[in-house]
Amino acid sequence: MPSSPKLVRTPLDKFLLENGISAEKVLDIEYTYAAAPQKQEDPCVHDDWVSALDGSHPSLILSGCYDGNGRVWRHGATCTHILEGHTGAIASVSIVDAKANDHNGKFCVATASKDRTLRLWKFNAGDLVECPKKVSAFKILRGHTSSVQSVSSDPSGQMVCSGSWDCSVKLWHANESDAEGGLVSIKKRKVNSVADLNETSQMEADAVSTFTGHTQCVSSVVWPEQETIYSASWDYSVRIWDVETGNNSMTLVCKKVLHCLDVGGESSALIAAGGSDPVLRIWDPRRPGSLAPVFEFSSKYSHKSWITSCKWHAKSWFHLLSSSYDGKVILWDVRTQLPITILEAHEDKVLCTDWWGGDSVISGGADSKLCIFSGCHIS
Repeated sequence: MPSSPKLVRTPLDKFLLENGISAEKVLDIEYTYAAAPQKQEDPCVHDDWVSALDGSHPSLILSGCYDGNGRVWRHGATCTHILEGHTGAIASVSIVDAKANDHNGKFCVATASKDRTLRLWKFNAGDLVECPKKVSAFKILRGHTSSVQSVSSDPSGQMVCSGSWDCSVKLWHANESDAEGGLVSIKKRKVNSVADLNETSQMEADAVSTFTGHTQCVSSVVWPEQETIYSASWDYSVRIWDVETGNNSMTLVCKKVLHCLDVGGESSALIAAGGSDPVLRIWDPRRPGSLAPVFEFSSKYSHKSWITSCKWHAKSWFHLLSSSYDGKVILWDVRTQLPITILEAHEDKVLCTDWWGGDSVISGGADSKLCIFSGCHIS
């Protein structure tokens, strides 16, 4: 037998021959169901690069685009709402407290943009529309001095955090009743080509807290636990922050610029991150005595260019996605440290990917397409 477990990627007779194992030897074989998607749906076409996705709610997909607009896609097929207001490309999107929207159909979402602002939006996913309904933000969050690269909601849905090119992580209230926010007056944009000059109220708010420590762009933030925020940076580090004190409780390092991160896997404790090389890295902060990654996924089957996003499956300890400038989305199994599925539907760089509905993979790219792969059975 091989000295360590191996993923059998070939017919069994070929595997035996390659590893010098007699055909008469008894082997213990553990199998898992194939996780490859069964169907590729029709793509959802945008007007520019699709730079951000959130598939955390099973009835809709939220996308962000380089045209400065967010879009809501009902059942991954019909664009029902367009979120208008940003003056720069959207870099990140987040559905705020997705679990709370199951009963009334009302959603709050956050977007982060290269125009240095974040915006909060509300809409009713149950709206019956013949064409996409244009929505204005109910609150603008100002305070970053450079492009805002990432936004993430806390588990309660009461706050969001953001990461920026100004090297900071900021925390913001996500609700409407914000005593620190002031009302400003704006005019509505044209709706369905009819000028509507009625005035509407829109709040502006400052950050309630700022975490400093990174020395380069904060490219990604996630807020999976109420008391802890994770951030990745171009300064080659992942930092873990105590929300209550603002202290940087742990710093994990590598030798490359980091573009993305996510927290999940075993006991929701593993940190996956990707950056300016083809290697997907995973840290386990529970392991004492080492700040280096415990896994580095790199082989002839893996990415060939920079990694743009990574995402753990919400209900599996073992499966995660990554996307890359090489035009591929890869589904990984940490037990093998090898790709188990490679998706190549895009005609250009893939900028973002996520899980949707538990059994679908979604991705967006520089070909202006949101691609959906369904029937991916994760056990």
